[in-house]
Amino acid sequence: MSDQKSLSAFPITGRWPAKNPDIIQLYSYPTPNGVKASIALEEMGLAYEAHTVTLSDADVKSPEFLSLNPNNKIPALIDPNGPDGAPIGLFESGAILIYLAEKTGTFLGETPRERATILQWLMFQMGGIGPMFGQMGFFVKFAGTAIEDPRPRERYINEAKRLLAVLDKELADRDWIAGNYSIADMAIAPWLRPITGIYEAADLVDFASFKNVGAYLERFLARPAVQKGILVPPRG
Repeated sequence: MSDQKSLSAFPITGRWPAKNPDIIQLYSYPTPNGVKASIALEEMGLAYEAHTVTLSDADVKSPEFLSLNPNNKIPALIDPNGPDGAPIGLFESGAILIYLAEKTGTFLGETPRERATILQWLMFQMGGIGPMFGQMGFFVKFAGTAIEDPRPRERYINEAKRLLAVLDKELADRDWIAGNYSIADMAIAPWLRPITGIYEAADLVDFASFKNVGAYLERFLARPAVQKGILVPPRG
């Protein structure tokens, strides 16, 4: 078991101190990337303590946060009971999902073939859905809307449509993207929510036409662990 002394090697705990240093410490914010980690922790039944790290430079570019994630992005975590019995710090949501799945032996398939398929779709989210949907949101809803050149906006809207079509086709004969529910779904589905939510882009990408994707998102949001995880950590 860990103790406060062992976590003191992580400067981030000076700014966001652990109330219970024996459990996983999550540093995050409820964005599509952030809730991947909290949903996984809830689905896997792991004890954890969530710390709200806002997207402001004062938080994510603070020396304390950069000491854990030099890339200044949420989420990040510390597991006081790492693979060798010593604390381990991790950043990058995809890496965190894989680590937690391996730690618990869950949601990463039962065979090497299933694992490979799950990791394939996880990488699809990391390399495609996340960056492309995020850029679409930037140009459709946020600061990018001030850019007069229409080409960036059109590019990301069209790429979002293409990626949604890929998902819709794959989900035609299955409930979950890799067969059984997995960390791939925990990565993909949170990125579908902003389209009909904060991005207000449902009409732009014709989201209603992707019937299988819509049903997939509904199944995902119906899961009790997801309903908890999408609210963690509180925005503060």
